[in-house]
Amino acid sequence: MFFKKKTMTTQTEVPEGSWKDIWYSLRHNPRALFGLCVIALLFIMALFADFLAPFGMREQNLSNALQFPNSTHWFGTDDLGRDVLSRIIYGTRVSLTVGICAVTFALIVGGILGILSGYYKGWVDTLIMRLCDILLSIPSILLAIAIVASLGSSLENMIFAIGLANIPIFARIIRAGVLSVKEKQFIEAGCALGATNRLIIFKHILPNIMSPVIVQTSMGVATAILSAVGLGFIGLGVEASIAEWGTMLNAGRSYIRTHAYLTIYPGVVIMLTILAFNLLGDGIRDAIDPKMRER
Repeated sequence: MFFKKKTMTTQTEVPEGSWKDIWYSLRHNPRALFGLCVIALLFIMALFADFLAPFGMREQNLSNALQFPNSTHWFGTDDLGRDVLSRIIYGTRVSLTVGICAVTFALIVGGILGILSGYYKGWVDTLIMRLCDILLSIPSILLAIAIVASLGSSLENMIFAIGLANIPIFARIIRAGVLSVKEKQFIEAGCALGATNRLIIFKHILPNIMSPVIVQTSMGVATAILSAVGLGFIGLGVEASIAEWGTMLNAGRSYIRTHAYLTIYPGVVIMLTILAFNLLGDGIRDAIDPKMRER
């Protein structure tokens, strides 16, 4: 009896429940935990930029232009005397706003299209998938450039352009999940009991296809941020006075030989941001997939 009791107390028990299992796996995945900590830090910077930034976003002092990193300006100043560190902190707001809003827009529209396509099939499926094929045939960054160039450079147009380019990805993922779950016996039982299509979709199908959607959402935010940086770098982002990482890279390009810090610091922050979202996405994928969890 004593031996059995001792054996039970020394075992490591995995928490029960799918969400607890996922959180347990994330906490024991150093790479995913690193990504989660970096993302949390980025959100803190975005929310409290007014308190964390040592200088204002548009605060200029031409007498301090192009100063190398020092005790007053930790990341140096740009050609207009603006503090680089402060603009990087404020730029977090733009990048996260574009990333989250664009993916949310793509998820909602793509989710509706994917559900309609996978559930009703027939001509609805054919029409929606052919439209998705047309969008997928155009490189996402070129599609975003064309939309922003025609509509004008603004934050809203960037979100719309990047979100539109991501709609087919979510539509295909959700369609595949709906097609798979719809053939299950519990769905047939619900239909036999007289459940409405709305009830079957929202109560039985959607909860069972959220795993790949969550993973794609995490990685989609990284892709959207990178697209926003690309648009800003070629001059199709927000106006120059607003701090944005891609615009900062473009402005520092002219001084890359003499003042490399103008491109190094924004570039490192962009790299860490994309890496953090990708590591978190990989960690969520490994936590959701039971085969990966067993390794």
